[in-house]
Amino acid sequence: MIRLNLLPHREAARKKMRDQFIASVVLAALVGVGISLMGFSWYQAAIHNQRAINALLDAEILTLDQQIKDIKGLESQIEALQARQRTVEDVQSDRNQSVHLLLELAQQLPPGVLLTKVAQTDQLVLISGTAQSNEQVSELLRNLASSTWFSKPELLESVAATMALPNKEQRALFNFSLRAVLMRATDAPAVMLPAVSPRS
Repeated sequence: MIRLNLLPHREAARKKMRDQFIASVVLAALVGVGISLMGFSWYQAAIHNQRAINALLDAEILTLDQQIKDIKGLESQIEALQARQRTVEDVQSDRNQSVHLLLELAQQLPPGVLLTKVAQTDQLVLISGTAQSNEQVSELLRNLASSTWFSKPELLESVAATMALPNKEQRALFNFSLRAVLMRATDAPAVMLPAVSPRS
């Protein structure tokens, strides 16, 4: 006996295929939504962690900024103390400058040279005097140049003049002026001053 299937099998196959397609679409949508949720939550966690790291870094930066301000304050205090120390040292060394100036001039003055004026402004010393010859003025300049207490001696002028003697004779003289820089005790080499015995 021959059996014939008169049911619409093509429609059933189409319905089955349509149901499978819908199921696969729904499943893919669910998987996509799940992956999207997982990615969103991962990104949220990463953003949260980065914000926490940024907050920690900001706090550390504030701490470092405060420490830098403290260090700058200490550096300015150290510079001020060093400036005060230099001022005190300069005052201490300048206390005996007049002694060094006069003693050194007396030692470096060649015979035949007479000083008429010595003026000091800060470290600059202006010296005026009279010499019997220009060679003596040159010798004074050489002596000051080799001195431990003077530097950069410079002749400003040397003018010929005459001096009347008691016997009505005239002698040629040279009026000169020069300048030099007086060294500080902290800059000049150590020089031993002659010992002065205390008066009894």
